[in-house]
Amino acid sequence: MNESTPPPVVMPGGNAIQPRFILWCITIVAVGLSLFQLYSAGIQPLGLFYQRSIHLALIMMLAFLMFPAFGPNRKRGVLGWGIDLIFFAGALITGGYLVFNLDAIFSRAGFWSETDILVACIATVTVLEASRRAVGFGMTVIGLLAIIYAFAGPRGELPWLGEWMPGILEHRGYSLDRVAGQLYLGQEGIFGLPLGVAATYIFIFVLFGAFLESTGAGKFFIDMAYAATGRQRGGPAKAAVLASAGMGSISGSAIANVVTTGAFTIPLMKKLGYQPKQAGGIEAAASTGGQIMPPLMGAGAFLIAEYTNTPYLEIVKISILPAIMYFATVYLFVHIIALKQGMQGLPKSELPQMRQVMKDGWHFLLPLAVLVWLLAMSMSPMRVGYYAVVTMVTVAVLRYALWYFFVAPKQGQPVTAERTKTVIWAGLVKLVQGLELGARNAVAVSMACAVAGIIVGVVGLTGLGLKFSSMMLAFSGGNLVLALLMVLLASLILGMGLPVTASYIVLIVLVGPALTAEFGVPLLIAHLVVFWYSQDSNVTPPIALAGFAGAAIAGSKPMETGFQAWKFAKGLYLIPLFMVFNPEIIVGGPVLVVAWNAVIALLALCAFAASLEGYLFTRMSWLPRLAIGGAIFGVFYPSLWTEVAGVVVMVVAIAANWQASKREAAPVAG
Repeated sequence: MNESTPPPVVMPGGNAIQPRFILWCITIVAVGLSLFQLYSAGIQPLGLFYQRSIHLALIMMLAFLMFPAFGPNRKRGVLGWGIDLIFFAGALITGGYLVFNLDAIFSRAGFWSETDILVACIATVTVLEASRRAVGFGMTVIGLLAIIYAFAGPRGELPWLGEWMPGILEHRGYSLDRVAGQLYLGQEGIFGLPLGVAATYIFIFVLFGAFLESTGAGKFFIDMAYAATGRQRGGPAKAAVLASAGMGSISGSAIANVVTTGAFTIPLMKKLGYQPKQAGGIEAAASTGGQIMPPLMGAGAFLIAEYTNTPYLEIVKISILPAIMYFATVYLFVHIIALKQGMQGLPKSELPQMRQVMKDGWHFLLPLAVLVWLLAMSMSPMRVGYYAVVTMVTVAVLRYALWYFFVAPKQGQPVTAERTKTVIWAGLVKLVQGLELGARNAVAVSMACAVAGIIVGVVGLTGLGLKFSSMMLAFSGGNLVLALLMVLLASLILGMGLPVTASYIVLIVLVGPALTAEFGVPLLIAHLVVFWYSQDSNVTPPIALAGFAGAAIAGSKPMETGFQAWKFAKGLYLIPLFMVFNPEIIVGGPVLVVAWNAVIALLALCAFAASLEGYLFTRMSWLPRLAIGGAIFGVFYPSLWTEVAGVVVMVVAIAANWQASKREAAPVAG
């Protein structure tokens, strides 16, 4: 270990022209928020409304400091400062009013005062504006549309709008008092389940990921992936897949994963021979997979656990096999392209050595081991996250202290009072950086959850979820495949304007009841399907955000890179279908049945990759490619003999391709 300065931590949020005073305020609020979350997670748990209201107030204060009214790259000006101060005060009022008046509000039990309604209106507007700045305009527009829909009806504030509603969407309409009370003064609106999960489980694990990132765990995982796969054909691309699987689960964001690991992997992929659009697409597809990779799975695992009332550890366990299937598909795509283009691995001299990598970074595995162990002990995820953070900080301090006091003196760096002060100060700076980074990383997801709470509140108030289920049943004609296709299209459209977490919440509220009640899909599988489909906006044009991030690093055209990412991420679409038609791999069953389904799923995904690329051991003609396509449908069909027939066709096609490669490699007879 050395004392060299680690790479600077990149802080999210526009700081291009932020005054130094604002930067200090951001640091103070962010560190305060992280310390509050640690206190409530591991020392003194707080009541539901106290936890959520304080969390939201601090998050919104941070959002208004980080994101100026007119954009991060423009100076605030007098008008901008005035707007920001008003909304900053709105954030304080939003949280402070509930904290100081909670007992009185409960005692009124629905008979709200004028002050209650006024503060509720202030809170709703403040949440929407903070969301516009931190998440994007799309989220705010959908929140506004939901509120307008609540007012549209004969008894609402906008009765004329109700006349324009299609019959199936009609409802009675609600007054300002009723809507404001629903959104702010109860547990079904802004302070509902989505924000509750964000204010507890999600934040503490985002903070854990921030400490891993700020202490250098990202480089450790990348180096470990390179050491394991670098010498294979297409080694850097395979390392990108493995590194993204590790980093994506930690970072909680596909785009953050792309820019973190892609900065290392994409240039090496291009150097090896991958086209720039392929390099960016591979990284985007692999990074998106990090969102479905246990143990953290972004924010999804916590939300699924809360919505389905399933232990978090159970969600993690059942997600392992589907995640392995997804990454196996991306990995095989990478391998096939390397074979097609005759690529080789990197020389040993250019790769890190696994022994040295483990020697330098083994301590990063300890917090992960503690995390998994405590989860297995059925401890609360919030408390587990707290101990994981504490372990991460403790291990980092001990590791550095051992180096400083025992290794450094042998290298000619004696322990002196002056150097000790410098080291302690550097450690405190690193601690503050981790606390600040965690809070900054949580702003977008918390604001998305707050606005999602508005949407969920309106859906519950108006009965829109049941209406949407009826529409879905009518349009699909009772056909489950068509219904799933509608879910996929809806997730793609929502994903153009919403982050993954918000897209999942909105979709599951709307389509979840139909999938479970009307089509008989098990509850847990319905949630997993919707969560997986909610990822597709990262890799599906025209709005492939992770693909565009990969294109920026690769220097390729965004749309071309997006289509490559879409191709490599095909498991994102096929695996949920397999979950629905072969539920044993999720809900459990006889061991032989689960093993059979796992094997045929992996075989189908691998055959699909070969068919799409037209290459496996050697080039594939159009006939076996068509045969494999038909066989894949057979494997997905819920009939044993149809599955067996599909497997036989795929095995025959793959065996024939292998024989053809042998014939091509055989020496020509003289």
